[in-house]
Amino acid sequence: QLQVVESGGGSVQAGGSLRLSCAASRYTGSLACMGWFRQAPGKEREEVATWDRSSMTRYADSVKGRFTISKDNAKNALYLQMNSLKPEDTAMYYCAARISVLPTCPRNFYEYLYRGQGTQVTVSS
Repeated sequence: QLQVVESGGGSVQAGGSLRLSCAASRYTGSLACMGWFRQAPGKEREEVATWDRSSMTRYADSVKGRFTISKDNAKNALYLQMNSLKPEDTAMYYCAARISVLPTCPRNFYEYLYRGQGTQVTVSS
């Protein structure tokens, strides 16, 4: 059984930075996909960034150039460095992981079997 736990959320002003962490209970190098998702009030949960087994990354257009996903297999951790934060980045951020391999990592949060409880990010103007 795999567990993922997010941390690092908080409140910042627009233009600020935050680094989210996702701690996994098993070796992250064995996972097919890991990703960050977010859900703002009244909106659907959306993909932010994903990392696949080939170390390929994918970003939502809204965060490209501002957010960076990274993974440290030695620490069994996934990170999301968020720079130049905007009020529209305010959301609950979730980490998710998938063991079984697919041609590409799913964009749908619920296609990841292992999902965290989320960490809140609030960006004020």
